[in-house]
Amino acid sequence: MKDIKIFPCNTAEKFTQEICDNLKIKMGEIDTFKFKNDNTFVQLKETVRDKDVYLVQTTMPPVNERIMELLITIEAAKRASARRIIVVLPYFMYSRSDKKDQSRVPITAKLMATLIEAAGADRVITCDLHNPAIQGYFNINCDRLTAKFLLQAYFKSKDLKDIVVVATDAGSSKKAYKYSHFFNCPLALIDKRRDDNNDNAVSSNIIGDIKGKTALIFDDEISTAGTLIEAANILKEQGAKEIYAGAAHGILVGPAIERIKKSPIKEVAITNTVPLEPEKRIDKIKVLSIAPLFAEAIKRLNESKPLGDLFEYDK
Repeated sequence: MKDIKIFPCNTAEKFTQEICDNLKIKMGEIDTFKFKNDNTFVQLKETVRDKDVYLVQTTMPPVNERIMELLITIEAAKRASARRIIVVLPYFMYSRSDKKDQSRVPITAKLMATLIEAAGADRVITCDLHNPAIQGYFNINCDRLTAKFLLQAYFKSKDLKDIVVVATDAGSSKKAYKYSHFFNCPLALIDKRRDDNNDNAVSSNIIGDIKGKTALIFDDEISTAGTLIEAANILKEQGAKEIYAGAAHGILVGPAIERIKKSPIKEVAITNTVPLEPEKRIDKIKVLSIAPLFAEAIKRLNESKPLGDLFEYDK
């Protein structure tokens, strides 16, 4: 690794240290604090002139503060004559606000792309976007890694028997099909019928055979866990033997932890794209580190090697 510096923004120190440990390089020193007037100050404590600078930021709350810290840090690297500035966002903030689906609402994911680009970033590396089209919001390169291979390897190592991959709705069926192809197992679909704008399902049918089988549910993120737990309860009622879930991003806000704790789900596997606070760590949640994948992407960029096999493409 040559002419490279990797710096953590606030709350990203642990994830950044894992990346640096994998690359066997020293994590860059940075000083970030707030003045008494609530303004943020950032200073890179070592030279970055003519170097590739990687800035890692998480979305630990308060999210809007994390965004401002990131933009100021990009500006600091730009003013310090960095050759290239690559922003590493394991979880892309505001990714669920990716389209104008109501009157008079913003497309905030597009705004985030505009701000990052305008601040001076030359490239972005992220993971499992809620909508892959977000890559097109940038006029700079945006590399989208995936936790799919990590989750597949983890559940394969558990040597589960009689597996069926379950899509929680029609929208997730394509993703579920890819997992079922990997595990060489059947696919099932939960068909939920709702009464107009009523949030409560009035009838739920399962298309496929799940009785006596081990059900696997996959998603890009788990937020309040409402959809996940609803699906798990339906599967249990319909005779599933065991239920497991996997997701790239464990947002786990509001009642999520309590819901998972009381649910029939045996285990939920997530990655560390979003830091999981100690009080949220329960026996049912398994955190897998995706930092080595980001380290590999950085290594390949530094060595001008292709990244293609780190991504998920439709074949």
